[in-house]
Amino acid sequence: MGKTIALANQKGGVGKTTTTINLAASLATLEKKVLVVDADPQANASSGLGVDIKQADCTIYECLIDGADVRKAIHDTEIDALKIISSHINLVGAEIEMLNLRNRERILKEVLAPLKDEYDYILIDCSPSLGLITVNALTAADSVIIPVQAEYFALEGISKLLNTIKIIKSKLNPELEIEGFLLTMYDSRLRQANQIYDEVKRHFQELVFHTVIQRNVKLSEAPSYGLPTILYDADSTGAKNHLALARELINHNQQKSL
Repeated sequence: MGKTIALANQKGGVGKTTTTINLAASLATLEKKVLVVDADPQANASSGLGVDIKQADCTIYECLIDGADVRKAIHDTEIDALKIISSHINLVGAEIEMLNLRNRERILKEVLAPLKDEYDYILIDCSPSLGLITVNALTAADSVIIPVQAEYFALEGISKLLNTIKIIKSKLNPELEIEGFLLTMYDSRLRQANQIYDEVKRHFQELVFHTVIQRNVKLSEAPSYGLPTILYDADSTGAKNHLALARELINHNQQKSL
């Protein structure tokens, strides 16, 4: 039985998609079968893994709204063990279309149910909002990774997300756990970055990943080539950070299952 992890933070620009793409590629490199679900209308995870979204006939939108076969929305990537369900700009209107559907918060969970046994990890890249699609992602997930940018307003808005997680836990998904807070765009030369890390650690203690994702040019260059950083430049800091994160995630889950 695979583990489904949502990557969520309603604050934009904190590195959710970058983390999703590169964590998924690193897990696949470590011989795990991984599926990325692009649940963001911007579809950056899709293009960042080399999917031409203009050519995609079936996307997560068709699966949620029209009940399309989810397997038709799965695309291959440059890494054999890594697949992706692509997104589409139509997803912007999906929240309104879903309002009248029965069990509207659980549609994504039902869509992904047949795939759960086929992958070790399913990673859902959420949009920067706390709308119905994100609620669907959190209802479908076993746990959530919260990327936090190492900057002054890092903790702003996290209480809102934690409140949403609490509500979903009590009403829709009692199994939902916080997998961890991940510090992104970290620059150890800046005193402020170290202060933010200490503050996040003080607030959330053992829920903070030991691995931090450092600021790295290769991380921002790679998506324009439709590649995860590990294929674009395996020796880059960004590739190494995400590989360390993947190992930490695997170890943590192995220890929990003992």
